Amino acid sequence: MDEKENNVEEVVNPKDWQGIKADNTWEVFKYMAEFVEGFEKLTKIGPCVSIFGSARTANTDPYYKLAKDIAYLLTKHGFGVITGGGPGIMEAANLGAQKGKGKSVGINIALPFEQSANQFIDHDKLITFDYFFTRKTMFMRYSQGFIVMPGGFGTLDELFEAVTLIQTGKIGHFPIVLVGKEYWKGLMDWIQTTMLAGAKNISSQDMDLIKIVDDADDAVAEIVNFYKDTDLRPNF
Repeated sequence: MDEKENNVEEVVNPKDWQGIKADNTWEVFKYMAEFVEGFEKLTKIGPCVSIFGSARTANTDPYYKLAKDIAYLLTKHGFGVITGGGPGIMEAANLGAQKGKGKSVGINIALPFEQSANQFIDHDKLITFDYFFTRKTMFMRYSQGFIVMPGGFGTLDELFEAVTLIQTGKIGHFPIVLVGKEYWKGLMDWIQTTMLAGAKNISSQDMDLIKIVDDADDAVAEIVNFYKDTDLRPNF
């Protein structure tokens, strides 16, 4: 992060404000460059499903194997797999896609202390972004479905980005599948009892946007059945 952006005193100092605004203006070209690279590469990949989940999941964790199996099965139904390109669940999904001889895409993010791209991404389908918002745009624009494994704040961010865009009609209605009923139960109970029934901040139809499963076959079936009566085509 630029030193000016990370220094609150400089940001609010009126003497420096003009220079900061000028720097921010030029940053728009960095954003444009990331969008251009992403659009150029991802318009060629065809139908894909994004698999989200924690970078901290060990390769001995049952959810690691589950993510790998889901990705493998998706390739057998003609889908490529998009991940955040890092370790953990992302690595597992790219590994499964590679084993299934499907397209294995990594949309990585440059972070100070993490994360390096995993080795199971197709060499021509790795993109590394500096900005989270440009990276998330690529997930949302080029996915025909979203499978969400257990994860942390980043996984929740991606989940609710997808739900919000579908709910508001900003992208098409694509399937969202949470994997791990025990893991997601507390969150979904809160959404049902507090957000819906209590505060009425969402509608009952919004609950239908999310499906919850426990195994690989059911996760993939949610995606496949969603498209069984349609002509599947890339999301652009």
